[in-house]
Amino acid sequence: MEGVFDYAPAIAAFPLVAFVVALTFGKWLPKKGAIAGIFATAGSLLLSLVMLAAVASGEVYHETLYEWTAGDAASEVGAEGIAFTFGILIDPLSALMLVIVSLVAVLVHVFSLGYMNAEGETGLPRYYAGLGLFTFSMLAFVYADNLLMAFMFFELVGLCSYLLIGFWFRTRSAPSAAKKAFLVTRFGDYFFLIGVVAIAATFGTVAFAGDESFIAAAETAINDDTQLFGFDAQTWVTITGLLVLGGVLGKSAQFPFHTWLPDAMEGPTTVSALIHAATMVAAGVYLVARMFGYYALSPTALAIIAFVGGFTALFAATMGVVKDDIKQVLAYSTISQYGYMMLGLGVGGYVAGVFHLMNHAFFKALLFLGAGAVIVLMHHEQDMWKMGGLKDKAPVTYYTFLAGALALAGIIPFSGFWSKDEILYDAMIVGLEEPVILAAYAMALVAVFFTGFYTFRMVFLTFHGEPRSEAAEDPHPVGWAIKLPLITLGILAVVAGIANLAPVYKLTGIELTFLESWLDGEYGALEGLTYGAYGELLAYETGVIGTEQQTVLIAAGVSLLLAFSGAGLAWKLYNVPEPVAHKERLGSVGKVAEANYYQDEYQVWLAEGVTQPVARVADRFDRTVIDGTVNGISSVSLFSSSWVKRIQTGIVTNYAALLVAGFIGLLLVLGLYGGWFL
Repeated sequence: MEGVFDYAPAIAAFPLVAFVVALTFGKWLPKKGAIAGIFATAGSLLLSLVMLAAVASGEVYHETLYEWTAGDAASEVGAEGIAFTFGILIDPLSALMLVIVSLVAVLVHVFSLGYMNAEGETGLPRYYAGLGLFTFSMLAFVYADNLLMAFMFFELVGLCSYLLIGFWFRTRSAPSAAKKAFLVTRFGDYFFLIGVVAIAATFGTVAFAGDESFIAAAETAINDDTQLFGFDAQTWVTITGLLVLGGVLGKSAQFPFHTWLPDAMEGPTTVSALIHAATMVAAGVYLVARMFGYYALSPTALAIIAFVGGFTALFAATMGVVKDDIKQVLAYSTISQYGYMMLGLGVGGYVAGVFHLMNHAFFKALLFLGAGAVIVLMHHEQDMWKMGGLKDKAPVTYYTFLAGALALAGIIPFSGFWSKDEILYDAMIVGLEEPVILAAYAMALVAVFFTGFYTFRMVFLTFHGEPRSEAAEDPHPVGWAIKLPLITLGILAVVAGIANLAPVYKLTGIELTFLESWLDGEYGALEGLTYGAYGELLAYETGVIGTEQQTVLIAAGVSLLLAFSGAGLAWKLYNVPEPVAHKERLGSVGKVAEANYYQDEYQVWLAEGVTQPVARVADRFDRTVIDGTVNGISSVSLFSSSWVKRIQTGIVTNYAALLVAGFIGLLLVLGLYGGWFL
């Protein structure tokens, strides 16, 4: 398949062309830009599949396309010069992610025909232009071959999210949510940018792959006990890795930067499916996977990633339990599930983290699009307490949504079980030796119960029981533009887990770990960017309970027991003809969770009670001390010059007199100090 990689730039270019077409000609096109978007993303998907096949045949691609600046500055490790480039890196990880992103993008475009066009929305050219630019940004980010290029498209993804979340800009809530998403993620991205600059200044390169990559340079510096900016090399790697992690936590909505994501539900549900399943929120986790060799050099950074992930998984799940808006439940579910991915990567489970990233993209896109179908059925009602009885009236929506719910809850044999179970197993065996990881594992394990509960609470309130409103009594029909993407994703939610049946392999020895083989470079990979290479860098010790097989059974059994317990409790409380609310029984705890643990209020207090007073003091210092010093110097200069300028008369005789007077004065000074007059 030699030569197919020459078409790699077109993967991102197709959606960019769709963006231009929709923005320029959309209002004159039959579907206002939808057709251009569908063909463009379908083209990206086709080319992505070709790239996947090429990698499967043993080929990889790493090529610099354009060098836009270079310098001769020496780095901290002594490398002479640095170049900043645009390049493409297609290896097993990026090839897989290209397929995921482009597949979800094309399904979202198709679904939009039934959700946006059929519902008579205005501003559709702007909507499809935004989707095109968003897809372009994410695809370019995925195959970026260096950290600076990744940062640039990371930021463009953030800009597109601002535009799409605020699509309904005439409302008060949508622009507010868009600004919140933009500002919160920008705060994390400040740290990311500092991290990029620090890595470039330290190693003289920002490349992800090859002998000249910053990952290889960092490994060499650690092995040579090099001092970097006054720190030992491993400490400096930890610091710079955590700076980059700031951007990851913002984009992937991890604590404490998670508060923007629930508000982002103000955008169209199709936007939510694209942002939260396969693009913007996935970008942070993907970046950690892309840089995994760098993080593997720092056990401290990995432990922080794991703990934040475990805590976020539980923290968000508890809030999802008390939400009544179907999209809000899915929003907190998204935060929680990305916490699981961070936990998996943080404990060294590179394959498990990427596996859950893939499965989650499918079943969460399914659930968001399923929620969109429910909203159409319910005449744009989102309160689950006004639904009910939709199971028999919309069977395609129900059964596909149920498949996504079973995958989300981690019920065997649906896809989410296999990836979540692998994450929990990896966390468990490391936690047996590492107390911090054990705490993260315990939090993630408790979150399994809450996940099962809020997932099936959502299913039962939405689809089961008797209709609880006129809209539920007479739902609006949905067309095949909505049903086809749901069926496609529903199938993937059921079968995608086959990609890596690690528990089956550990228990029976049957080789069913296809994704692990894929990421380990058995088909094709660049040196140093494989699961095996990362494993050699990890410093974690692992333990077992009895034997490996017993440990697998214990980990899976406990996880399934908690998932079924949560789902069973939801079944008992809400799978009744006339369900009633039970939040009041939680008392003040429920109120605190429903108020999102007052995180928004805390951030407002932080801005108004801490940041603003500090800014005022800094402003006063700037105006008085800094400006005062500068203005004082200028005042002295102005005052003295006002006197000196008086001798500038323009009369030659005056200048001659001054010269003579100056000469006489000089002679007198020399005479006095030279003793001429003694």
